[in-house]
Amino acid sequence: MSAYQPDEFEGVPTDAAADLAGVPDAFQRLWTPHRLVYIQHGQQPDEHSCPFCRAPGMSDEQSLIVARGTHAFVLLNLYPYNSGHLLVCPYRHVATYDEATPEEVAEIGELTQIAMRVVKQISKCDGFNIGMNQGRIAGAGIAEHLHQHIVPRWALDSNFFPIIAGTKALPRLLGEVRQEIAEAWPA
Repeated sequence: MSAYQPDEFEGVPTDAAADLAGVPDAFQRLWTPHRLVYIQHGQQPDEHSCPFCRAPGMSDEQSLIVARGTHAFVLLNLYPYNSGHLLVCPYRHVATYDEATPEEVAEIGELTQIAMRVVKQISKCDGFNIGMNQGRIAGAGIAEHLHQHIVPRWALDSNFFPIIAGTKALPRLLGEVRQEIAEAWPA
């Protein structure tokens, strides 16, 4: 199955692509222009309204926190790519990884490892996507507060439903997933 290809790109027919700059690769392109609005007009909250700064002051259930450390905490993503999509955040409001203290970096790493073990144990996932988008230009939804994504993946968990219908199918409710992960988290 091949990904959707637009008929034209910047006014250049795709059959003329061989004449354009660049080195051909094995990647197929999935064009998602509907995401441009999110990227260009994403709202960046200030420190006082930052959801990652506010979350630790709420109950774990209300904020979707599954575990709290000394320098960082783990919570479910409110807009997950897959069930069990977690975020690891320092308590301190810092924007990028290079601004984090050695203690914050160490705990983010430790919490990431524990999160992977717990999610693998309870969800039987086949793999993970782990990463940080540093800055708004890199696609960070909340660019001013460092956070690492941990996205569980299963064989055949992708489909075109999000593209065709603009909808992501999630088989479990956030509260259920939060409770299951929190209960399985080692003390």
